[in-house]
Amino acid sequence: MRSIGTVVRGIRTPIIKHGENLEDIVIDSLIRASESEGFEFNDRDVVGITEAVVSICDSNYVTIDDVAREIEQKFGNEDIGLVFPILSRNRFSMILEAVIKSCKRVHILFSYPSDEVGNHIMNPDMLDDLELNGSSASFDEDRFRELFGYEFKHEFTGLDYIEYYKSLGKKGQVVAHFSNDARYILQFTKNILVCDVHTRFKTRKLLEKADIKILYGLDDICTEKVDGRGFNKEYGLLGSNKVGDSKLKLFPRKDECIRLVNNIQDRLKEITGKSVEVMVYGDGAFKDPVGKIWELADPVVSPGYTDGLVGRPKEIKLKLISENWNGKGDIDELVAKEINGKRSKEYDDQNSLGTTPRQLTDLLGSLMDLTSGSGDKGTPVVLVQGYFDDYTVK
Repeated sequence: MRSIGTVVRGIRTPIIKHGENLEDIVIDSLIRASESEGFEFNDRDVVGITEAVVSICDSNYVTIDDVAREIEQKFGNEDIGLVFPILSRNRFSMILEAVIKSCKRVHILFSYPSDEVGNHIMNPDMLDDLELNGSSASFDEDRFRELFGYEFKHEFTGLDYIEYYKSLGKKGQVVAHFSNDARYILQFTKNILVCDVHTRFKTRKLLEKADIKILYGLDDICTEKVDGRGFNKEYGLLGSNKVGDSKLKLFPRKDECIRLVNNIQDRLKEITGKSVEVMVYGDGAFKDPVGKIWELADPVVSPGYTDGLVGRPKEIKLKLISENWNGKGDIDELVAKEINGKRSKEYDDQNSLGTTPRQLTDLLGSLMDLTSGSGDKGTPVVLVQGYFDDYTVK
């Protein structure tokens, strides 16, 4: 019996710079790693490429001024309401700076006790001690401070994000409001920019039924190529990251990701003779046990992947077989019979009882994101081997 199942390797590459050929870098780095570490490629290995280097090679950037110009074109020089932004210096502060440059006053509607990915704006335990109707109350900053004070700071950044976001504008230019009902913002302005990521469709649907003047989302901003700047026609500013003091890196474009992964798959087939799957990955899904933060600030885990990664795992829960074994017969033969049965037409969701029904790209992307990290490991490429092998594969 084989002693090792899934193996995950972070593949080191040279420092990747604007305009470089990412296909060549990925393939050369994989081949060099296999030769130096003595491993071979197999059918259904999975190669992951972090989304950041895709956008770097494509020079998919916009500046604060690019964003500010488009915001002003869409809204005019009026007050704007920002609904449910993420609490992040990296993800949202520069977008806010652009909005501030393009309008008179900015009304920010904060959700509480946290944003949609788990960044807390207050101590959630305090809600239990107050005579509030759960988290359905709405209030201004004075009332918020009266209830929750100034003591709470973000677990990792040490910031009071209310004060931080206000500090990006002139005195009185940025006004904070608090509610989990998006319609509360309409008491202050009818010009709305929806800023949440995964809940944006629900938020937008709710606002569309209300009395609004102008309504856009972050996924409507920077969707077209203008004067050579970056763009993302599907996600706009969603998934963007701060780069330096005046520039944002956009989430990679889907069509370019699909072209990249298919080309790499074809070239690896020519070189190795193996059919390898390839995907571009962004944020995975991991909840930090201390800060309670879900990563997931990108609009999707994977913006592009080869056809073999479509769908969900088709698995049997081994521990259920073991726990229900009556001691009769060989358990390995029983396991092999059950696993082989999953390949039959009779297999259905009941057979996978106890397994998590997630998309393959979401599972793999989470594994890859945790492997590569976002710091100085120097491994923007990840190779996963044996992921699709089951207990019967020798």
